[in-house]
Amino acid sequence: MLNKFQLALLSNVKGNITGFVQLKFESSLRFMKGDSTHQHPKTGWAGLKAHFKDDLAAGFSVSLIALPLCLGIAFASGVPPIAGLITAIVGGMIASRFGGTFVTINGPAAGLIVITLGAAESLGGAGVETGFAGYPHALGTILIGGAFVALFGLLKVGKVGDYFPPAAVHGMLAAIGVIIIIKQLFPALGVTSPKGSILGVATAIPAAFLELHPLTFGITLIALTILIVHPFIKWKPFRMIPGPLWVLLITVPLVQFIDSEGVQMVDMPSRLFGEGGLQWPSFDKIGEIAFWSAVVSVALVSGIETVLSAKAVDSLDPYERTSNLDKDLFSNGLGSSLAAVIGGLPMISEIVRSSANVSNGAKTQWANFFHGSFLLIYVLIGTTIIEMIPIAALSAILVFTGFRLASPKEFLKMYQIGFLQLSIFIITLIAVLATDLIIGIATGIISKYVILLIKRVPFVSFFKLSVIENNENSTTRLTLSKALIFSNYLSLKSRMDKALKSADTLIVDVKNASYIDHTVVVHLMRYSMIAEKQGKQVMIENMNRLKPVSNHPLAARSKIS
Repeated sequence: MLNKFQLALLSNVKGNITGFVQLKFESSLRFMKGDSTHQHPKTGWAGLKAHFKDDLAAGFSVSLIALPLCLGIAFASGVPPIAGLITAIVGGMIASRFGGTFVTINGPAAGLIVITLGAAESLGGAGVETGFAGYPHALGTILIGGAFVALFGLLKVGKVGDYFPPAAVHGMLAAIGVIIIIKQLFPALGVTSPKGSILGVATAIPAAFLELHPLTFGITLIALTILIVHPFIKWKPFRMIPGPLWVLLITVPLVQFIDSEGVQMVDMPSRLFGEGGLQWPSFDKIGEIAFWSAVVSVALVSGIETVLSAKAVDSLDPYERTSNLDKDLFSNGLGSSLAAVIGGLPMISEIVRSSANVSNGAKTQWANFFHGSFLLIYVLIGTTIIEMIPIAALSAILVFTGFRLASPKEFLKMYQIGFLQLSIFIITLIAVLATDLIIGIATGIISKYVILLIKRVPFVSFFKLSVIENNENSTTRLTLSKALIFSNYLSLKSRMDKALKSADTLIVDVKNASYIDHTVVVHLMRYSMIAEKQGKQVMIENMNRLKPVSNHPLAARSKIS
């Protein structure tokens, strides 16, 4: 049986990074129950031969989901729609060959919309109304930012993903969700999007409803209805087709058979290598602060999302394989840079499409390759059909995605874990909306330190680990004291990794600890599960001597009054 810690951890992984994806973790349940007798699929060329049919079918299914998402993400980013497809094609056909994961799908992500849009706006202008003036300069920032992410992988800093507090990361993503909703409401209504700060743009929403285009708004309502009811319809033939694809299957014919005057459609280049086709990056503005601010945003946010997404997708893998996070950073960074060379968006291991990949029976990285290959075919021979897609349908998909990122369930989840998590979540969300992603997540992290000081967690524990190690036969005991928080966990993980190189059993004794934050509780439980897969035993002792701050099994624990 799964204990309450393991169940809560699986639930926490279920909401990891995106906070909204319905992950299927039946395989994790089988493992925790001891049913893990299946063999790992072959890899490389042997894997292609052995699992060709499964991976081809999964890749095709994912490509149908990826098509509208990639187009919508590019449109929302203020760049030509083809930019999103370029990233998915490069991610599938090239980056997958260097990746450290097994069933992830590489491509553009909703979480990076704000970065690309901000870069384009600050470096010349975003959107078709400006002639995509900032697009080439944004590509320059993506190319350099991707190079930094690849460098992170070469320097083996994938473990740094364990540093960021989940509440701050989820707060950042919720803010991104709010921004997506606000920005996409205007094309969803058929109204020109105003410029300015996100809070200023939000004030224009009431007026937009008074000026909406009736047919465009009708398409949006139909698309949103499909996406909302899709999870509740149990009829198998209907469920086999994903919600975003149903949106296209219904709205595209609808627009063709009625008067579509005034409805904005997807615009694809007539020639890939001609005017309006593939775009090359520009470095004309490399001396401007805005350029380097965008580079930092691309490198930091895409790096964080890549690491956390890969870890979340590992929980989906029915073969319980563990990703090499450093290789995944390198492949996604390299992929982002290569995509930017020909006009693509930043790239990460995208969790929504990865979930669909697993659900459709993918076995190896070749499914990712096939997904990219099918998208390339669509671009080469399906441009006419793609141009029949109404922008309102794509905007509705993104509004729905944004709502899931900023769902009230996220606020409730943080509240259930503890008031500290909720506070950091809200502070980060507000800070991102008021400033930008980098300042926002930094504000969330600093706020956590401030709250920990208020709770009388000693400052010396912020980065220093207090531990005594004892070794006996094949067992190592780590006795911890003072506080265990997110920023000293990396030191603890290093000690645990070192201990398990020579020991079969590791005991982490927290009887002398004064405080353990939520981040460390989650990491310890997950570490224990991963170690068990590798034939090691990790036991967390005396956790019950600390008082949880809430009834949530993964809540922070404290002896501090």
